[in-house]
Amino acid sequence: MGRLPRLIATDIDGTLIHEDHTLSRRTADTLARLVDSGTHVVLVTGRPVRWLSLVYEQLTVPVPAVCANGAVVYDPVADAVLRADPLAPDLLAEVARRLRAEVPGAVFAVEVEDGRSMRHDPTWPIRPYEDDHPAVRPFDTDADLMAAPAVKLLVRAGDRDPDLFVKLVAGAVAGLAEATHSSNSGLVEISAAGVTKAAGLAWLCSRYGIDESEVLAFGDMPNDVPMLAWAGRSVAVANAHPRVLEIADDRTGSNDEDGVAAYLDGLFPA
Repeated sequence: MGRLPRLIATDIDGTLIHEDHTLSRRTADTLARLVDSGTHVVLVTGRPVRWLSLVYEQLTVPVPAVCANGAVVYDPVADAVLRADPLAPDLLAEVARRLRAEVPGAVFAVEVEDGRSMRHDPTWPIRPYEDDHPAVRPFDTDADLMAAPAVKLLVRAGDRDPDLFVKLVAGAVAGLAEATHSSNSGLVEISAAGVTKAAGLAWLCSRYGIDESEVLAFGDMPNDVPMLAWAGRSVAVANAHPRVLEIADDRTGSNDEDGVAAYLDGLFPA
């Protein structure tokens, strides 16, 4: 990069936090130290807004977040969505139609209300900590699925190889939407065309007057690839997907080894 970055962008799951979903004190302290020194720190995640509290409770500084793979930019201080770029209902309908034709047994969920709520097929597997969550409920028909703009459409079809499944889904929605994945469970995440982590982060950087050459980004999964390719310097954690390891400029320790904090502590000594 030639000089220290002005903004640090980091994915959360598989990158910043441990596999048990905890954030280490070392990582929290390192990020707080950088913010105090004037360096911008941004969380860039596939998570919806309603999942961010689990991370903010462990941070000591309320840094902004680019959520839902770039579809939402969130200010935690004001609890406000600064920007949202959802899939419109008519686009959702066409994407769902194509996927039902191409992927037998497909089931869907949608992140609505800027990611504060979720609607899902009755057979959709719900995470244990969202059981009985008032913002998460099943829909009765596809009309409910398409009733409101969605910042993300999620699709599953039984046990699938995630890399092969995302190729199938991407082919089905080509020209209409973006398809990616961030887990090993056969879950594919669909956003509006042009919506990626890179696009959401670029929008926020423009507000700060920061060029991509001044951004250092960390990630671990295919949904991070657009951001890592866009940033001035990219770093993959040791546990990253092969595609991420292939395109990143540098590597650091795994998420369970506090790889992000270790890299930043070396770059910005206390």
